[in-house]
Amino acid sequence: MPIPLREDVAYIILKKINESGQKMHEVGFDAKDFIGRSLTQAELLGHLDYLNQMQFIKAEFTGNAYANQEDVPDAVDAKEFDLRIANSFGAPDGPLPHLITFKAAELTEKGRKILERMEANPPEALNEGPAVAIATDDMPFLEKVTIRGNLEDIFDARDITEVVFRTMRDMMTKEASDRVASELHEMVEPTEDKALQNEIADLWNDTNPITRFLSRVRPPLKIKSGTFLFRINQEAGLPRAVEAETIVKAVFWATKDELSEARIKEVASFLPDEIRQLWNEA
Repeated sequence: MPIPLREDVAYIILKKINESGQKMHEVGFDAKDFIGRSLTQAELLGHLDYLNQMQFIKAEFTGNAYANQEDVPDAVDAKEFDLRIANSFGAPDGPLPHLITFKAAELTEKGRKILERMEANPPEALNEGPAVAIATDDMPFLEKVTIRGNLEDIFDARDITEVVFRTMRDMMTKEASDRVASELHEMVEPTEDKALQNEIADLWNDTNPITRFLSRVRPPLKIKSGTFLFRINQEAGLPRAVEAETIVKAVFWATKDELSEARIKEVASFLPDEIRQLWNEA
């Protein structure tokens, strides 16, 4: 069955490539780019293939825009296309993966002209879905952190969350930390990717065995608000343009969704003034 070509999806792809740089450059697509579009991985690959074949874009990509959904991913030469997929959903005809990245792509002159026409008269289907991703209560933990923290990569969300948790835990007694961990038994992300197959409690307790051991044997630390944020900036490897306060608040918000009121109040009692305010506002 042919993949239907959609103007709204083509517009989003062309606009993203155009806005992310000129000439041949890396371009990443993830689920947030297509929120509300009900787009599968196979459909996205089919649109990318079609735009390339019709010379609207120039990319290191081969494939058949009219292939069956299950055939499209197989039609892509991963080495030539340099495609990286962190797929937490599995099947090619299932929901979008979290990240699809071109090593290099650019709009052609033909692509720029069609984009100009589409910007002057945007596809009506664009009005059918939200323009930005909205984190909801039933969304998996790391997706909440990714969206609220303005991150592009769910693996960044995992690594940054662990640093925020580590800094929080360093201020708490062992008993209080254990009470928090006892309420964090949801999976961080429903996925087949083993790198993401953790409970939230695994991140809270720390996946680094040495760090986990040290946190069990040393007394709670006194950490000021400035030091807390400094540690996040230094240890978490924040992407450029992402503020420490923003990502801390994102982790706090996602974490509070998992905790009882008693645990929320207990955690707040260990936090320094400005960080406690972020916790209360999250």
